[in-house]
Amino acid sequence: MPAIPLPFVIALLLCVLLLRLVLLREPALRPAIGFVAACTVVAAIVGARWTFDWPFVRFLQPVLASGLPPIAWLCFTAGRGNRRWLHLLPPLLVLILSALWPLWHSPVDLVLALLYFGYGAALLRLAIAGPDSFVTTRLSDVAGARKATLAAGALLMTSAFVDLLIAADFGFYRGSHAGGIVTAGNLLVLPVLAYAVAVIGRSTPADDAGETAKPEVSGEADARIVDTVDRLMQERQLFRDPDLTLDRIARRAGIPARQISGAVNRLQGRNVSQLVNGYRIEAAKRLLSETGMPVTAVMFECGFQTKSNFNREFLRTAGCSPSDFRRAAMAG
Repeated sequence: MPAIPLPFVIALLLCVLLLRLVLLREPALRPAIGFVAACTVVAAIVGARWTFDWPFVRFLQPVLASGLPPIAWLCFTAGRGNRRWLHLLPPLLVLILSALWPLWHSPVDLVLALLYFGYGAALLRLAIAGPDSFVTTRLSDVAGARKATLAAGALLMTSAFVDLLIAADFGFYRGSHAGGIVTAGNLLVLPVLAYAVAVIGRSTPADDAGETAKPEVSGEADARIVDTVDRLMQERQLFRDPDLTLDRIARRAGIPARQISGAVNRLQGRNVSQLVNGYRIEAAKRLLSETGMPVTAVMFECGFQTKSNFNREFLRTAGCSPSDFRRAAMAG
């Protein structure tokens, strides 16, 4: 029975993940779908490169590989920003270096390593900056998004190390170990990185249809910013939206997300996700003590999407489970 090269097996697994994401039919998953599709193509190209060694595949492999870090970054930042075109420059550089390879053996592997290292470090910095860096991620999913971003950043940097090993192998051993290094590196990097992007894709709700951002407010005092957010939560019950993000709060308030995050952190010593969960838990307490609604119904009514997150936040805030709180309220 013929053996299937490992990169092709990885490509097949990525195809399964891609199909699953497509079948969910969620607009918010489009960036993740694009990235997983790119991972699938790269895995297949890697398999062809080290199985058949066709010249045009040798040319395509570094070019396609150079596109993965920019695509990952655009997925994790929801593609926002006015200079997205700058992310086309690294693949363009690698394309030129690959085209000139017959004339000049340029350090393509070193360029790829620096590219992966740079984007990996940027993703790690984004995750380390805190929960409020994920302005387009559901507040209830920020923790998972941060973990996915950390994983992606670490794996991109791991891939950079793999590229350096390949360069060293060609420099000292004429590439005799390169095939094994590539296989092991892709086995570790591509599937986990694709999964990490899928996690954040699932955590990013679709943009509000027809929503027009209000003009930015400048020079607002922290107290006034927090008071504006409080009115949104109290009067408009914004916390009940299960897809609520910092970006949506900023648009409703007409205040930049960074100003809201900074004001909440300085005045209350917590992030926006914790602030919103506080409103949700207070609403849950009222419903548990004043109504006979099932606990699960209360959970959804207050904006939580998962029972584990609801129970964890309730226990952290109230010091007991929702069921125990209801029993105590009824007994009193």
